[in-house]
Amino acid sequence: MRTVAILGLSAMLAACGDPTASPEEAVANTTAAPPAPAPAPSPPPAAPSRVKLETDDYSFAYAYPAEAAAIAPLARALDAERETALAGLKRDTGEWRRETEKGGFPYRPYALNIEWKVVTETPRLLSLSAETYAYTGGAHGSPGFDALLWDKAAGKRLAPTELFASAQAIQSAMGDAFCQRLDRARQGRRGVPVGRSDDPFNDCPKVAETTLILGSSDGERIDRVGLLVGPYVAGPYAEGTYDLTLPVTPAIVAAVRPEWREAFAPR
Repeated sequence: MRTVAILGLSAMLAACGDPTASPEEAVANTTAAPPAPAPAPSPPPAAPSRVKLETDDYSFAYAYPAEAAAIAPLARALDAERETALAGLKRDTGEWRRETEKGGFPYRPYALNIEWKVVTETPRLLSLSAETYAYTGGAHGSPGFDALLWDKAAGKRLAPTELFASAQAIQSAMGDAFCQRLDRARQGRRGVPVGRSDDPFNDCPKVAETTLILGSSDGERIDRVGLLVGPYVAGPYAEGTYDLTLPVTPAIVAAVRPEWREAFAPR
């Protein structure tokens, strides 16, 4: 009987696993470990936004890059601006269509194109600029520019000029260097030196008449400033637009608001 009991106990231990294991180990050995949870799928990367429409009355295009699409509030703001621009275009072309039908002259379709691109991205800022083009039935269309900054810490949109103390501070810090760069560029296109005269196209516009954009060579801090000059600002329409770049100097940093100076680096 004792032999039978021992054999029965051995069989029971064998069924539970290692016959030399402690009761705690035997329980652990018979309890299956739960499967590891599957990793959460990564969200898909943001895609650039592009809208393009073509009708008998107008053509419309609006785009912004993936970097802007990845910032939900910025994407919503740009989407809202796109819809506002499109609504205005529809309203204006509808009015123009009625005028041409009433006056009996040809209708020329309008056009509006706005494309945002990344200028630079630093730990603190996303800097975007836009090239625009509008045609409203005249002799030629009108190119233009726009710019914005996204403050990552505050989660809000800023104009580049908002980082500076004032328009006068901007003019004092970069006005002379801007005029020198502009005159060299105008001389290159005209083939003659630019002489100051009563002709406004020989004068130097204020920096406030340009579109200011902020750039970086290392993706860490702002170390260059772009000045985009539209048609008729510095020369006749046929002369085109100007895209000038200035290095950030100590004088420019001094014109920046104190809370933003650490975001700049003089070159």
